[in-house]
Amino acid sequence: MCRHLAYLGEPRSPAETVFHAPHSLLVQSYAPADMRGGGSVNADGYGLGWYAEAPGPLRLRRSAPLWTDGDLPALAGSVRSHAFMAAVRNGTTGMPVVEAANAPFTGGGFLFSHNGVVKGWPDSTAELAAKLPITRLLTLEATTDSVLLWALLRERLEAGEDPLAALTWLTGAVEEAGPGSRLNFLLTDGRTLIGTAWTHSLSYRDLGGGVLVASEPCDDDPGWIPVPDHHAVRVTGEGVRILPLEADRSPEAR
Repeated sequence: MCRHLAYLGEPRSPAETVFHAPHSLLVQSYAPADMRGGGSVNADGYGLGWYAEAPGPLRLRRSAPLWTDGDLPALAGSVRSHAFMAAVRNGTTGMPVVEAANAPFTGGGFLFSHNGVVKGWPDSTAELAAKLPITRLLTLEATTDSVLLWALLRERLEAGEDPLAALTWLTGAVEEAGPGSRLNFLLTDGRTLIGTAWTHSLSYRDLGGGVLVASEPCDDDPGWIPVPDHHAVRVTGEGVRILPLEADRSPEAR
């Protein structure tokens, strides 16, 4: 499995959680604590995305292990952003190790990451993939389950669907196609941050002025709160809500 994290709140540097925390994303890349049988290291690439003054998010991705980049700690330390997302990858056997396979994925002002695996790939998702416009299917960045999931989600987001409803649909559709899939997602547009816990670990912590959501706690602070399995955490300027991932969501829950 991969490891990922995302933040929303008052501007802060990604370097704090990616590099400097006791159990930072860097540490999680070579010594993860809760992979649940999904590998032992996350050495197949990394990515960092953040919001600045540009119209959409900025992003850096590489296909090498995070610990090999001697320049990124200083670069990340120079950034202060109200919203950012970072991930390290443990590629599923048979899927390519290329830069384009690394989260976060971008489009339409969003950042997206998938921590997990789709069971039965690629056969299990063939019917879902067939629903995509052929041009989008032919121009996917990489032939991985995460890239396909982003394409499916993006279709619904571009149609104007509520992000939480779109993630709920994606989780249900993929679970139906590949039962037992691990589907922890992170999605943000810089104003709202949503994380899903589906057969994998996810926690969040109020940092005072902002909220961090991560596959694993980045330190031993008692303020970390696990997100229950089959639930989503939604972070906005109004606070944090934990919501069940149900196929039919009422307007209130959206």
